[in-house]
Amino acid sequence: MIRDVVAKSGIKKHVTMHTLRHTFATHSLENGVDLRYIQAMLGHESSKTTEIYTHVTTKCFDQIKNPLDTLDF
Repeated sequence: MIRDVVAKSGIKKHVTMHTLRHTFATHSLENGVDLRYIQAMLGHESSKTTEIYTHVTTKCFDQIKNPLDTLDF
């Protein structure tokens, strides 16, 4: 089924079920889902296993607010 969908979509890269699982986790993280929830959804016993997704994305870096910026001097 995955091969058929990939072929119809025009994707040229090799795609496996693991690719879809990894993509789901990465996009969930980018959309603000807490890493602990992703860990539970993926069935990882160790949070270290789930933490591999944190090095993949830098999408949300521009949304991080420096707490010092809120101080009035």
